[in-house]
Amino acid sequence: MSTPHLTPFPVHTVDSAPVGSRELLRSAEQAWGFLPKLHAVLAESPAALEAYMTLFRLVGESSLSAQQQQVAYLTVSALHGCRYCVAGHTYLAQQAGLPSAVVQALRRGEPITTDDRLEALRRFVTRLVLDRGQVAPEEVAAFHAAGHTRQNLLELITLVATKTISNYANHLALTPAEAFMADPAYAWAPPQTDAALA
Repeated sequence: MSTPHLTPFPVHTVDSAPVGSRELLRSAEQAWGFLPKLHAVLAESPAALEAYMTLFRLVGESSLSAQQQQVAYLTVSALHGCRYCVAGHTYLAQQAGLPSAVVQALRRGEPITTDDRLEALRRFVTRLVLDRGQVAPEEVAAFHAAGHTRQNLLELITLVATKTISNYANHLALTPAEAFMADPAYAWAPPQTDAALA
């Protein structure tokens, strides 16, 4: 669905991108095996592209496990209503070995009923986004009681910043979906959008 008052941003190639983005795009293409359209859109601003790629890399190097990262990435992306990122992180969550039931719950914005520790993480990230960082003390206490640390908390803030860049950029740039995102296993739409169209 297009937004009438927005114009799609250019989807750059290495050759068409601003000079400051070209090496970053080469690096992204090498890392992913293709050039993601998100990166190709962010390339319009070398600063934005570098910020996103750096934060994404740092989250990958954090103390959060691959599964914890994907729980958080899917939670943030669904809360922000980002079709591109929910589809992309559905694939990455499967690659990280998250059970299908967990992935589907995250896509629906529902609690995880099969893993209390992942549910505590999902709930904290939800509060972090919705409360703009002003999370109630009892929610922070519940997060720690589930075995998560202060280091985890700060890294989740970094993760939210990472996804905020991509989610907001995708909304405003009208980033086109990757080919694989047409597969019903990955395609996603915000529930409220579907309700509004019904």
